[in-house]
Amino acid sequence: MKNLAPETLAAQAGGFIDGETGAIVPPLHVATTFLRDPDNQYRKGYSYGRPDNATVRQVESVLAQLEGAAASLLVASGMTAATTAFLALARPAHVIAPRVMYWGLRKWLMEDARQFQIAVSFVDTADPAAIRASLCSATRLIWLETPANPLWCIADIAAIARLAHQAGALLGVDSTVATPVLTRPIALGADVVMHSATKYLNGHSDVIAGVLAFARKDAYWEQAMRLRSMLGGILGPFEAALLLRGLRTLHVRVRQQCHSAAAIAQHFAADPRVAGVLYPGLRTHPGHAIAARQMQGGFGGMLSVRLINAASAIAAAAKVTVWKRATSLGGVESLIEHRASVEGEGSPCPPDLLRLSVGLEDAADLIGDLDQALGKP
Repeated sequence: MKNLAPETLAAQAGGFIDGETGAIVPPLHVATTFLRDPDNQYRKGYSYGRPDNATVRQVESVLAQLEGAAASLLVASGMTAATTAFLALARPAHVIAPRVMYWGLRKWLMEDARQFQIAVSFVDTADPAAIRASLCSATRLIWLETPANPLWCIADIAAIARLAHQAGALLGVDSTVATPVLTRPIALGADVVMHSATKYLNGHSDVIAGVLAFARKDAYWEQAMRLRSMLGGILGPFEAALLLRGLRTLHVRVRQQCHSAAAIAQHFAADPRVAGVLYPGLRTHPGHAIAARQMQGGFGGMLSVRLINAASAIAAAAKVTVWKRATSLGGVESLIEHRASVEGEGSPCPPDLLRLSVGLEDAADLIGDLDQALGKP
């Protein structure tokens, strides 16, 4: 059948049925080397495990379909995916990136990009005028993260795509938090979409993986493929199989996490013990209108709460029992983190902020646990 819903594609692993056994779960391919044909060719399409793997290909097919992409590239981590998106650019290059973004990539752009002839301008990407003012003749890429970790700022993908293309640049979007369940950036004009597949796509806190989804099979895509092959960044087949298993429940997980996150945000929005709740689903959020336009079916499973000061934030995190004090996000278990402690000196993250990743527990239990951790009003 054609034009199947994304939920169906994900749940059925892209419609795979093993031709030899009839298995509805794709087999795990662990071979690293393959037999040549008698005339020295590789007509079956595989020669060696570093550039390619059949299990990885299966997952890439599903991911490309979910993103509406021409192709996707599965790699060893979200950081591998993100840095590949920059290293695949023609150089010298100028790129524009958000002031508020995942700290690991921000750190790489600040400390390491220059040695690869990549100059970076950090701007408020929620403001298209700020992006326009930073464009120059050498700009190769505008990079967005929306919603942006950990303040959950919203960037207008369609508007910024137009700016990028008018300037002859590409638009890349880190859509880890939105997932293809809520936003499909390629349909809004993005050229490449990145996910830390460690997070929602896998969803079970047991795989490190990353993915790039490309709008076109062009020279940029070819260079990214070459980098994966030459630098050995491919994901292992065991991890790819676990990721595919996680993808099969992606839609039901994300929708439930959105529902619970919205309930938690609403509950604490007017709480006198909380200085502020940062969640795009709240009408008071400055990016709410844009988020409502480009996020379909929910506003994500991530939110942050700001307390009185850093000490009160750390003290509250110490008292939770249902929430788990751990790094990462997007898993079935709910996590809480004092983000400024992780990001360290120079972080734009306010010291009074707690980042919350909402899992699949009962929302009332999560609210009750936070309520007792905050103490008496």
